[in-house]
Amino acid sequence: MFVQPVDYFLAVWFVLAGLSTAYVAWDQFRNNPEPVVMKWGFILVTLYMGPLGLLIYVLADKEPRPGEHEAFTKPLWKQGVGSTIHCVAGDATGIILAAAITAALGLPMWIDLIVEYVAGFAFGLFIFQSLFMKSMMGGTYWENVRKSFMPEFISMNFMMAGMAPVMSFLMMGSDMRAMEPTELLFWGVMSFGVIVGFITAYPSNVWMVARGLKHGLMTERVPEFDKAREGRREHAYGGAEVGMAGHSHADARFDEHGNPRHGNPGDNSGAGHHGSSYDFSHGNRGGGSRGTHGGHGMEPDATVPQLAALGGVSVLALALGMIAPANWVNLTLSARDVGGAIMPPGMIMDRDTPAAAMLDMAAVHPRLITASHGLEVRGDRELEARMENGVKVFDLETSVIRWAILPDVKVDAYAINGQVPGPRLHIRQGDRVRINVTNRLPESTTLHWHGLILPNEMDGPAEITQEPIPPGGSYRYEFTAGQSGTYFYHSHDHV
Repeated sequence: MFVQPVDYFLAVWFVLAGLSTAYVAWDQFRNNPEPVVMKWGFILVTLYMGPLGLLIYVLADKEPRPGEHEAFTKPLWKQGVGSTIHCVAGDATGIILAAAITAALGLPMWIDLIVEYVAGFAFGLFIFQSLFMKSMMGGTYWENVRKSFMPEFISMNFMMAGMAPVMSFLMMGSDMRAMEPTELLFWGVMSFGVIVGFITAYPSNVWMVARGLKHGLMTERVPEFDKAREGRREHAYGGAEVGMAGHSHADARFDEHGNPRHGNPGDNSGAGHHGSSYDFSHGNRGGGSRGTHGGHGMEPDATVPQLAALGGVSVLALALGMIAPANWVNLTLSARDVGGAIMPPGMIMDRDTPAAAMLDMAAVHPRLITASHGLEVRGDRELEARMENGVKVFDLETSVIRWAILPDVKVDAYAINGQVPGPRLHIRQGDRVRINVTNRLPESTTLHWHGLILPNEMDGPAEITQEPIPPGGSYRYEFTAGQSGTYFYHSHDHV
């Protein structure tokens, strides 16, 4: 797993992401007064965005002191954060699941992007928006689908416009392990893509919250929850009763402008279902109903030309993000085609570079290196033969090594018996010779005995006198030496 410096960074990143997610989950369900769907939204986004998700949660949503959530989350920029969180949580979940499945199926990158868009949009619209928000939006499920379609369409377009280029360029970049769901780098690209997608979707979400098209951050007061929380707080402060503006926490209510509104203890006027009190802040434009059955009370005031213009720009951004990378990378390739290849420094690839060329020119994969040698190790060491019924037998094994060619300069090489040049085979004219070759390279190979006159099937040219020796395979060369002299042997397949 850890073969490149970036792998160590990603390991630390995901450890921090796990710790950040654990804290947000603990704080959301223990301390933060908002609907469950938003709790899960912040948890998922923190899982995808790591410490940045935690930072957004603390700056925009985490209640600083009991009773202050409504006033704290009132600013429009924070409401935009809440709307974007809700969008990203649903859309990114669909995108990431689709990316893992399409990569496992070996689908081309361009199909992968289309499937990711459809899955992200469907998951965001039909599940996170219309299903999970149904109890708060009121109305039937399909009414909510209709109301949510345009805002979700715009938000998803901008998000995918940011994610698509990230995935295209990084997955088809110099380290194509990023296309393999079994690699840490794949999930690192997904995380970075979600971060960029959040940034590109945020401005449109701020505008849609301001126009009453989407909900922002919300407050849900559950008396039993607040009572238990107040008890913990009183215990922490030595039994002191602390409230908002001199009133107990149970009395604190806020109007749609975030101003304190006080009532009798236990008064649930304006409360939502199950005895909860909702405050939708900017989502409650025009002072609409926010009580019965948790109705959203939103009164959008965006005009048709405004929606058409924003929707049109979102489509253009999406098209640019999805199609433009095809000018620089080959989006017809799949994870199976490139096999997690790591390209050497300075390798230039373009939209027409085929997978076979990439694999042929790829750097040696660090996982394949079987040994590392310093300057003191030399090649061309004589290999002693063993005798079997009068036949001289040599065992050769091809493998990948890392060896020093100068002080502080090491290169990766295809070696025979761990040395470059390979071992010297000393035989005499007239000897019967058997050479067992085992291939430990990542590609097929053969051995050709350059200049020796041999039976055709022992000569070594791949696909001409013999089938190539596959990775993990072996081949036995056996002949009688009919000449004396100095000759060299080398692969007659690939390099």
